[in-house]
Amino acid sequence: MIEETTGSPERPLWQALRRGWRRRCPSCGQGPLLSGYLTVRPACAVCREELHHHRADDGPAYLTMLIVGHLMAPLLLIVFTTWQPEPLVLFSIFSVGCVALSLYLLPRLKGAIVAFQWSRFMHGFGDTA
Repeated sequence: MIEETTGSPERPLWQALRRGWRRRCPSCGQGPLLSGYLTVRPACAVCREELHHHRADDGPAYLTMLIVGHLMAPLLLIVFTTWQPEPLVLFSIFSVGCVALSLYLLPRLKGAIVAFQWSRFMHGFGDTA
């Protein structure tokens, strides 16, 4: 069996995911990954790594809903059965909590997904030509 060598450098996954979570360039870790709340820059301002290849699409939103739902649903049940607050108070607290957690997680998960794609040479991130 013949092994194919691409000659491309190793890209550590966990380091890239940490950098993406911090919303930094997955390549250098210095330049900002996002130019707005969720807009990925076309290229890193520091190392000039092209970032426009990403295909994050709806992945960050799905992961955000999954995480927020799995955190808030059991917490809602525990709070309701333990203290039995008024429904309007319960709704007010948990709706603010869900929105705040979603707004916190969404750009970080988008950065992590873009970094994962960069680390695994997906969607044109590995093209040298």
